Amino acid sequence: MKITDNYRLVLGSQSPRRKELLGWLQIPFVVEVSNIEEKSIETTPRKIAEDIARQKGQDILQKLDKGKEKQQLVVSADTIVCLENEILGKPKDIVDAKNMLMKLSDRDHDVITAVYIGKYEESLQDVYEKVFSCKTRVHFKKIDQDLLQNYLDSGDSLDKAGAYGIQGPSLTFIDRIDGSYSNVVGFPLDMFIDELKNFLGYPKESTGQWRKKFKLS
Repeated sequence: MKITDNYRLVLGSQSPRRKELLGWLQIPFVVEVSNIEEKSIETTPRKIAEDIARQKGQDILQKLDKGKEKQQLVVSADTIVCLENEILGKPKDIVDAKNMLMKLSDRDHDVITAVYIGKYEESLQDVYEKVFSCKTRVHFKKIDQDLLQNYLDSGDSLDKAGAYGIQGPSLTFIDRIDGSYSNVVGFPLDMFIDELKNFLGYPKESTGQWRKKFKLS
C-alpha cells in the first residue's frame, strides 16, 4: 500500500494472528508492545475494547523516538468475546477453558475488536488519533464432548479470549458467522484498510469519521 510510504508503521501487538493479517497488506512494520494493565472504567464491551486499544496505542506513542526520518504511525488493537453482557477473557487454565466453551455451546455470541490508529505530527508537535471497532456474531453448534476434549488437549484454547481461535481446530464447533471473519481472528482487516485511508487523508467530520488530539507528556 503506497499510502504508508511516508510513515514508519508500528504494530502494538505480539499476537501472531495480527502480525499475519497485517502482513497480508504487504506493508513493512515493526512491533512494539505496551505493558499497560488492561483495565477500563467503561461499562459496555465495545467501549471497553476501544478504551483498552486506545490506552495501548497512546502508551506506545509516548515511548517512541519522535526524531525518526519517517512519521510514526501506531496501530494497536483489543479483542473481546462477549456472551450477552458477560465478557469472556483468556482462560486461567483448562478447567476454565472448558467452562467457557460449554457456555458458548449451541449459542450465539459477539466478537468485538477495537483498533487504534495514531500518529505524531511533527509540524504541530501533537498526536492525531482515532479508534474504531467491529462486531461479528458467531454461532457455536452444540459441542461434541469428544471434539471438546481433543481441542482442550491441543492447548489452543489457553491464550485466546473466549477460549477459542476461529482459525484453529475450534472451527469444528462453529457453523456460521455474521460479519467479518478477520475480526474474529483478531483484526478486522477489511475495515482497517478503509479506516487507515480515511485517517491519513484527514476526512471531514461530515464523513462520519472522527479524529482527536492528545498532548504528549
